[in-house]
Amino acid sequence: MARRTPGVRVTAMSARRDPNVVFDRIVVGIDDSPPSLDAVRRAVRLRNPGGSLHLVSVVNLAAAAAAGWSAATMAEELEASARTALEEAREIAGGDATSRLVEGRPVTCLLAELERESATLVCVGTHGLRRAEAILLGGVATSLLHEAPCPVLVARSASDADRWPRSIAVGVDGSAPAERAAAVALHLAERFGAELRPVVATHGKETAAEALQEQLPRLEVDPRGPVDALVDVSRQVDLLVVGSRGLHGVRALGSVSERIAHQAQCSVLVVRP
Repeated sequence: MARRTPGVRVTAMSARRDPNVVFDRIVVGIDDSPPSLDAVRRAVRLRNPGGSLHLVSVVNLAAAAAAGWSAATMAEELEASARTALEEAREIAGGDATSRLVEGRPVTCLLAELERESATLVCVGTHGLRRAEAILLGGVATSLLHEAPCPVLVARSASDADRWPRSIAVGVDGSAPAERAAAVALHLAERFGAELRPVVATHGKETAAEALQEQLPRLEVDPRGPVDALVDVSRQVDLLVVGSRGLHGVRALGSVSERIAHQAQCSVLVVRP
């Protein structure tokens, strides 16, 4: 039986949102890389009993053609690679997982699949691009962090995949997005019997933590900014949960949650509105 994590309370409003539903309908983006298989492994652990798991692989023929690939062999080779990746992913996901191979731009296709599946969570691997590179190159994870209509898990490898997550950190600051993140983190900690570490980054303003400490007796107070504080704690836990204000366009370039998702050393669950 999962043990309850003491010292953490959420409001009645956040409880009514039922954080459990985040893990009902999970979509995973698949390519021919090890990080995407890590995303499948994390999704298998997070999926609720009776929930659905849908694997999506995208073949981008237009991009390959623009790069000068031979039209005669391009489609066949790309589709073969995508089908092989899906087969590997299905072996990990189990027989009840569904899968689909689609053609087009990866982000556009994934967003369409999220809509079609009424997804409550999307999982993707990370290919180690720095944040600036991912923005310039249109990284899938970066785009989903801003555009997905549901929470996003940026998956990384785990030392013990069968017991993941054994420890969870959550960033809190008293805001509504952080409250949602705390509710989801608490749910996961109780479900998996994991250690839960709420962290507030005060940026030198210690009074910001006073009200939170009344609600969270085990609150860890870090005087640094949220990116530095949470990236540092990500080296010590299996999963980091952060809230997101759901920014789009130019405003999203300052997103704290996106910067954390790119720099963290563990998997990061960004709880979008």
